Amino acid sequence: MSTINKHPYNADVSFDGGDLDCGNGLLLLIRKHIDPLDRGGLLEILSTDTSVKEDLPAWCRMTKNELISMTENGRQRSYLVCKGNLIEREKKSVAPLLVSIKANVNVVIPDQLPLPSKAPDILPFSVSGIGSWPRPRWMLSAMHDHMEGRLSEEEFQATADDAVRLVVEAQLRAGVDIITDGEQRRDSYSSFVAGILDNCQLIPLTDLLPLVDDPEEFERELRALDVPAGDVRHPAVFGPLGRSLPLALHEYQFVKTLTPKPIKVALPGPYLLTRTMWMECISDRAYLSRETLAVDIVRVLREELAFLLSSGTALVQFDEPVLTEVVFTGAKTQRSFMCGALSEKGAPADELAFARDLINAVVEGFPIERTAIHMCRGNWTADESTCLAGNYEPLLETLRAVNVGTYFLELCTPRAGELEVLRTLPDDRRIGIGVVNQKLTTVESVNDIVSKLESAVNIFGSKRILINPDCGFATFADNPVTSSLIAEKKLANMVRAAGIMRDHYSR
Repeated sequence: MSTINKHPYNADVSFDGGDLDCGNGLLLLIRKHIDPLDRGGLLEILSTDTSVKEDLPAWCRMTKNELISMTENGRQRSYLVCKGNLIEREKKSVAPLLVSIKANVNVVIPDQLPLPSKAPDILPFSVSGIGSWPRPRWMLSAMHDHMEGRLSEEEFQATADDAVRLVVEAQLRAGVDIITDGEQRRDSYSSFVAGILDNCQLIPLTDLLPLVDDPEEFERELRALDVPAGDVRHPAVFGPLGRSLPLALHEYQFVKTLTPKPIKVALPGPYLLTRTMWMECISDRAYLSRETLAVDIVRVLREELAFLLSSGTALVQFDEPVLTEVVFTGAKTQRSFMCGALSEKGAPADELAFARDLINAVVEGFPIERTAIHMCRGNWTADESTCLAGNYEPLLETLRAVNVGTYFLELCTPRAGELEVLRTLPDDRRIGIGVVNQKLTTVESVNDIVSKLESAVNIFGSKRILINPDCGFATFADNPVTSSLIAEKKLANMVRAAGIMRDHYSR
């Protein structure tokens, strides 16, 4: 783009990015300022870095924002960017907005963690969802408005409460034994923590494109993986992590007012968070390495786990689906959307050992029977062909070594291999058997589910088995893999099958 003497429009918001380039923090500042603007709002970006002149137009094209003009005065350049395009501005009057910028905050670490309190027992053949549930359209709208600064925290939480009520009612109608809140307040199963943790924020996946060597190839990969890159957001760390607000405790506390049944809360696992949060040129401004970042991730997860168990949460599940990405993708640079499509990893044995140590560090000292791990092979699209495949054999050593009481596993899809592979799991652990494929529009019959459970009993016995779908019904808020109607029908058939199993094995 050529320079002009003066911008044709006055900006609604302006900020100075100094000498930051797009790969070293400028995009974070752009996102902080542009998100609260209405469509058609104008943002002025001041910069002295020469590479921005080339990178900013590419970012605008990829994020579907319009670069209006550029002025130049010595080393200082000024870029005027429209959120969306000017046509949207011309259709309505856009008032200047006062943008609240999230600054680095001091991290407060509790002197001691609370002790676990009593929780309802979880019986054999108990049925639960993995966690997520399709969000109503109005909940999605509220989520985007909240993330972009157009909806207050109070209004967002009130809207989310209504959505959670619907999810809990659906589970109760189906007869589910262990209740979740459907992750209605979360944009995804893992990245939501970035909107809560101190010194971290969510940015759209498209904002990461300038950080890769070949943005066009990266964009092609996302399309091939069926990834909605413009809708999915990714965590970015810009300072020491802290937990001044709870990650999920408030979710549990609200569900507790709706049902006396055992409640499960899912949290992203420490390895998953370390892989997604560690990004060169951003995270290394706050941490020397991903190992030092992992120390603080373990700390904040331990804090959250302690407060959840202290409040009576029956089960805390740590989601670590990316462990399958470690063993089922070949080249080090091969991408998987499980890790925000920017996966970087070492040798599988080293990564699995790293993950094992992180998980054990989080749960150390807590009641093993109230912790769990969930593992699957990808749940961002209903297209099974784009997801990973392989049995659990290369993961067995890790599963045996993590000190959690329950494994919630994907086992219904053929991509997961044979159940027999899991026979050597420790005898004192429960196995959550995936008996329905959440991606299929057909509802598995009660007889089919009973048949899968009978196979599991032959391997593990009747006292160790819990029942679940392969994964959540809407892992990513904007990309559910099924409808709430089908989800409820699948759960209802799981409950009927569980009743048959209880009647048979209680004799």
